[in-house]
Amino acid sequence: MSPFLAGVLQLLALIAALALAYRPLGDYMAKVYGSTKHLRVEKWIYKAVGANPAVEMRWPAYLRGVLAFSAVSVLFLYLLQRVQGSLPGSLGFASIDPDQAFSTAASFVSNTNWQSYYGEQAMGHVVQTGGLAVQNFVSAAVGMAVAVALVRGFARSRTGELGNFWADLVRGVVRILLPISVVGAIVLVACGAIQNFSGIHEVGQFLNGHSTGGTQQWNGGAVASQEVIKELGTNGGGYFNANSAHPFENPNAFTNLFEIFLILLIPFSLTRTFGRMVGSVRQGYAILATMATIWVGFVLLMWAAEFGGHGPAFEMAGGAMEGKETRFGIGASSIFAVSTTLTSTGAVDSFHSSFTGLGGGITMLGMMLGEIAPGGVGSGLYGMLVMAMIAVFIAGLMVGRTPEYLGKKISTREIKLAACYILVTPALVLCFTAAAMALPIPRASMLNSGAHGFSEILYAYTSGANNNGSAFAGLNADTQWFNTTIGLAMLLGRFLPMVFVLALAGSLAQQTPIPATAGTLRTDKPLFTGLLVGTILIVTGLTYFPALALGPLAEGLS
Repeated sequence: MSPFLAGVLQLLALIAALALAYRPLGDYMAKVYGSTKHLRVEKWIYKAVGANPAVEMRWPAYLRGVLAFSAVSVLFLYLLQRVQGSLPGSLGFASIDPDQAFSTAASFVSNTNWQSYYGEQAMGHVVQTGGLAVQNFVSAAVGMAVAVALVRGFARSRTGELGNFWADLVRGVVRILLPISVVGAIVLVACGAIQNFSGIHEVGQFLNGHSTGGTQQWNGGAVASQEVIKELGTNGGGYFNANSAHPFENPNAFTNLFEIFLILLIPFSLTRTFGRMVGSVRQGYAILATMATIWVGFVLLMWAAEFGGHGPAFEMAGGAMEGKETRFGIGASSIFAVSTTLTSTGAVDSFHSSFTGLGGGITMLGMMLGEIAPGGVGSGLYGMLVMAMIAVFIAGLMVGRTPEYLGKKISTREIKLAACYILVTPALVLCFTAAAMALPIPRASMLNSGAHGFSEILYAYTSGANNNGSAFAGLNADTQWFNTTIGLAMLLGRFLPMVFVLALAGSLAQQTPIPATAGTLRTDKPLFTGLLVGTILIVTGLTYFPALALGPLAEGLS
């Protein structure tokens, strides 16, 4: 079987699996977030944190809950790393330096999971399981809660109430993320991923079945359980430095495809949840079609870039195999790379820096679009809904009509909030990149010069500000400059957009629904899907075109 055909078959199998899970999971999540009943364990949690889940919140109160919980989480995770050397189960590792502890705390709380350290050489069992793994759950649940609040803004009328943040947070973890993670962890363990709390083992090195005389050290750890939530929650932080290319995290071709399935499962299914909550599943299908069109299109573009190289090395390997696992090949590695950068996952099973110039540019462009196809858990949906409002606004300008979406007017206030949402992340990426390239100390961290070196820094800030977390490789990011600036980019890139989203949700919830007329743009038709795809590519993609031209485009065309 040719490598390309193998990739096509894996893509079709993945689409089939997602299609089978789409309706039941989407309906289940709509039921979870619409429920008025509370499980006993949820009541215990509410009592422990002093929250009343029955109290409805307006958007400022909902936002205060998001920010307060996240601030406490950053502080807790920071302190946990700073005292690691005194904790049991630290595997002898020292406490983490202040700048790296801040970067890591900001990273995992913001659902980014950017790592400027070697996981197996820096973090003990307590920090990995009690700190990082916990944040994989709750940071994902925060994103889902904000998305549900925006959906309620469309679904409700003549009220400013968006639900209860604490109830949405707890339900997201207890009823959605935990059950799927338990099943997924069992699957990974059955397929060869490790799950233990053993210490460091020194093992021999072998080549072709023969000892080389050298040794190396390997850690144990609760890897399978952390692996499943890192993918399911679109987190991405690896237990090992090699991330999902490591056989302890991703043992074989089946687990590789299963992990891609986990990455895409909730973001795609949330479109069904959206349709159910607003009372029109066709609206959910329109958003799904937009996401799927971009995702499949990017996979095809990546295949063209990675399979289509010319030269003896490319022809002998069947494509650009540098930096890719032979266990997975070009087809699966390309699907993984596109899926992880079009969501906010950041996990990698290959090194994006080793992709062709155009292939590396595709991974960057996926993040630059705002990671909305299908995007992170929650963040992909609310990002796509903001872009849908921009699309109907543009359509309204073309026909001279006040734009409407789901029965709500997109007035001056709404469009200003939407504009702030789409501008904040590019501003962070481009300003931090410009500052790093203008100063000598950050430039000294670049492994390569020229266009590829510029791509290393551009990718780092694109990954941080968009809460992706993957790295381009080659850049020494474990410096005070990058730990601090990427940490700030991650926090601002996560929580500033949430401010605009929740303010937008509150504004929409207060409106009185407008009945559809003959002049109303049908947003559940293929025409709107095409308009939305075009809007995303033009409004957000072209924002970064000059930067892309200096980096991956210049390298790919040279």
